[in-house]
Amino acid sequence: MNTSKGTIIENTKQIIMTENSIKTKIAVPTRNDEQIADLFENFEFYTIFCISEDNEIMAETILETPNESDSEFQVASDLAEMGVDIMLVGQINDLLSRELAIYKIHLICNCEGNIYELVEKYLAA
Repeated sequence: MNTSKGTIIENTKQIIMTENSIKTKIAVPTRNDEQIADLFENFEFYTIFCISEDNEIMAETILETPNESDSEFQVASDLAEMGVDIMLVGQINDLLSRELAIYKIHLICNCEGNIYELVEKYLAA
């Protein structure tokens, strides 16, 4: 699905999923090799994980970013609109960090590695 914000590609891992069954949504800036981007500005797309009340990954959505110069500052609004409340990141600049805080998106910084392992580790903590 194309939107003005980018392209959304859904990969639902469970057949039936409702918004009521989702406890949280976690966004991860992702490189093509399924690794978290070390710098927030160096990524290809966001992987957004839908997490159940049982702390299990129920679905994931890929949000490809638009190629606009100011798109990184539109990120907070776009992610908040999608219901994201947590973002796992490598490093992020202060300006963008403050922008995400305005939208009440909680940041977990200095993350590294495979995005799936990272989210599982976060959920197990």
